[in-house]
Amino acid sequence: GTMALEILEQTEGIDAIVVPVGGGGLLAGMGTVVKARAPHIRMIGVEPDHAACLSGAIQAGQPVTVPVKPTLADGLAVNQIGTHVFAALQPVLDEVVTVDEASLALAILRLIELEKSVVEGAGAAPLAAFLAGKLDHLKGKRVVLVLCGGNIDLTILDRVIEVGLVTDGRLSRFTVSISDRPGGLARLSEIIASTGASIKEIVHDRAFSGPDVSEVRVVCTVETTGHPHITRLHETLASAGVRLVG
Repeated sequence: GTMALEILEQTEGIDAIVVPVGGGGLLAGMGTVVKARAPHIRMIGVEPDHAACLSGAIQAGQPVTVPVKPTLADGLAVNQIGTHVFAALQPVLDEVVTVDEASLALAILRLIELEKSVVEGAGAAPLAAFLAGKLDHLKGKRVVLVLCGGNIDLTILDRVIEVGLVTDGRLSRFTVSISDRPGGLARLSEIIASTGASIKEIVHDRAFSGPDVSEVRVVCTVETTGHPHITRLHETLASAGVRLVG
């Protein structure tokens, strides 16, 4: 609850506070304080869809055991919310939403890139809810996101950044079939470069390209600026007669 006191003392005009949910203690404590001091503020919980114990309890009307899958938000990976916590949440919780793994990865990436903050998956869950469009009804409102925790392994962080780039449309992989003659690969590279995409990796695959020995499959990993750029790249390849096969 002390976190809620600090928020209320330091920020005015709050419309909603979005809090990660694992066991539910943080949300229950903050909600109790907020509703006592400023009952108009909406208290919203966010949990990973791989461990949605609060959503399961709300649906059942009581704490129940839910299946838990591996999640980036490992700090929220709880299979059953506590009985006392669930009771404490009843008068203070306004809404709970779930987020997928891609949204969690993108949220971690956004926080690093824009806020220069390293936040673990559990702490990034509130931002993930917004990026996933789960809280669009709060657009234009003054919202506090509780980013609690920066305990993320560097090897995991490296993979998370790449997943975030893929989700954001800034890293793309596709397979094309091109002529296996001198100049074929150079032409493909020129077409990709003409769209402004940057080639990160190319894999020439002759063995699994099919029975036509005059063609070869090429797996391309490229850096792009977003999903519209990827669409434009694919359209340019198609118009140049390059066949996309995956």
